[in-house]
Amino acid sequence: MNARALRDHVLQQKDLNFLLTNRVPRIALTRFMGWFSRIENPWVARASIAVWRAFAELDLSDSRRQRFTSLHDCFTRELVDGARPVDMDPALLTSPCDGIVGACGPVNGTQVFQAKGFPYSTTELFGSAAAAEPYRDGCYVTLRLTSSMYHRFHAPHDGRVEHVTYISGDTWNVNPIALERVERLYCRNERVVLRSTLASGQPLALVAVAAILVASVRLNFLDDLRLHLKYRGPNEIPCDAAFRKGDELGRFEHGSTIIVFAPRGFRLAAGIVPGTPVRMGVPLMRLPS
Repeated sequence: MNARALRDHVLQQKDLNFLLTNRVPRIALTRFMGWFSRIENPWVARASIAVWRAFAELDLSDSRRQRFTSLHDCFTRELVDGARPVDMDPALLTSPCDGIVGACGPVNGTQVFQAKGFPYSTTELFGSAAAAEPYRDGCYVTLRLTSSMYHRFHAPHDGRVEHVTYISGDTWNVNPIALERVERLYCRNERVVLRSTLASGQPLALVAVAAILVASVRLNFLDDLRLHLKYRGPNEIPCDAAFRKGDELGRFEHGSTIIVFAPRGFRLAAGIVPGTPVRMGVPLMRLPS
């Protein structure tokens, strides 16, 4: 049995998958991976990437560089120009990242779902009722990034980021198996809430949720600020950063999840249903007419 066949076999054994990716010292492993991935040694980098490729569908054909100084350097790779065309139709909100669509649809008051039968509150996710209120009865899409995907995220529309909230937490896996077993998982994990206003005046929020082996997010518009488990700066960060649709906002330092929240009147774009893979720049939601 080759590495990918072994991986697929493990993934199909839900109990074993959950045990191996969650019933472990999650935070300690995450901190270790953060250290190990930054070792700048060509031999370590090549060997690590080779092992990664053996267990995942890692495609570097659209990467700007083919040689990397470390595993982290490969995780956070930039793409060649034109690799992710952005739909510039002003009536459309585009996907901020590559990902697989998870739970999505209308927000029921302040309640949404991480998986069937597992609701959570946007008030708890955002950290306050005031921050969640603009998205009452709105629309949301969950985008899960796998480890081999492009890890940078971009602006879904023209606008300004006005506030960042960092909420420290756990590092549960965010794969479908964990989402079906751990209640309020996104509200337990470390996360960064980006609150913005579109050029058209509507609010928009991106919630970047960390996971096991990834608990670090960098934000370009805050001087490349790194938010991670050992961060000791302010949790509430006011800002005023203008962006255009497609501009890079930041990056995960591995894979994880971004949840996009829009207010009432927005609706899902055609083809946005759970299980669908999407790329950064494709239509995600339609703005109110």
